[in-house]
Amino acid sequence: MALTRMRRGESGMNYWPGFVDALSTLILSIIFILTVFVVVQFYLQQEVAGKDTALTRLNAQIAQLTELLSMEKSSKANLEDQLAQLHASLAIAESERDKLQSQADSTSAGVAAVQGRAADLAGQLEGEKRISSKALAQVEILNQQIAALRRQLAALEQTLDASEQRDKESQAKIADLGQRLNIALAQKVQELSRYRSDFFGKLREILGNRPDVRVVGDRFVLQSELFFDTGKADIKSEATAELDKVAGALVELEKRIPADIAWVVRVDGHTDVRPVTGGQFGSNWGLSAARAISVVQYLIAKGVSPQRLVAAGFGEFQPIDLGTTEDAYKRNRRIEFKLTER
Repeated sequence: MALTRMRRGESGMNYWPGFVDALSTLILSIIFILTVFVVVQFYLQQEVAGKDTALTRLNAQIAQLTELLSMEKSSKANLEDQLAQLHASLAIAESERDKLQSQADSTSAGVAAVQGRAADLAGQLEGEKRISSKALAQVEILNQQIAALRRQLAALEQTLDASEQRDKESQAKIADLGQRLNIALAQKVQELSRYRSDFFGKLREILGNRPDVRVVGDRFVLQSELFFDTGKADIKSEATAELDKVAGALVELEKRIPADIAWVVRVDGHTDVRPVTGGQFGSNWGLSAARAISVVQYLIAKGVSPQRLVAAGFGEFQPIDLGTTEDAYKRNRRIEFKLTER
């Protein structure tokens, strides 16, 4: 009897408080993890917004510097035209000066020869002297003009040197801004690559580890037999469950990628090398394109934004297996998903 009472006491032990404590601890842990995730997501969005602002500012600075450079080049061309005109004027003035100097020398020689002549030539000699004096005055004026032209030429050369220096500085600034712009664009590409990895990981998780589903480079590859019958472009009813999973992953991806990143998911249709016989399609081009369009239309019907989808048909011209066996043909008949820039 005592043993019976002891067993009844043991079976009446209450485990419920311990279970409630464990459940409360688990709920608090989940709430804490969600709070940390929300905070991290907020800071990431702030940082991406800051990068976009800096990128816009850099583009504006590049536009301003390009406009300044164009104005400088136009000013430089005008100065070079003025310089050419001054050089031409200088050459003409020097030619006239040499001509007048020659006349003056000739006149002086004539004066020396006339001194031995008779007195009746005195009047002619006086006239020659007046001509010589006038020619010398013209030569002096031309010399002054040439000096002024040379001063203008020196000033123009200084202006051209300053313009070339500003041109070099502008080119250096443009190169620096271009480098910073390339860095910002590279960061955007890296961001898109990170989302691509997350997307492929999500697809691998929801579709499972299947031999007819694999990742090749930057593409997620599924065999056509999963979705279509031979020579057909209508999605099989038993394949809609798999496409529903892909559509769900794409809808979730749209919510995560910032709106300022230009991205699309390209759906590529591929066939094997054997020609299409009979049916509604006259070539592998038409069959592959129709299959890609069918997948895109189904995804749109499941809530994926049309502007984030592209359908492409490659026919038999992009094989991943060059063999001629049935297994090689099967690998080449495929649908590919590629997350890429628009």
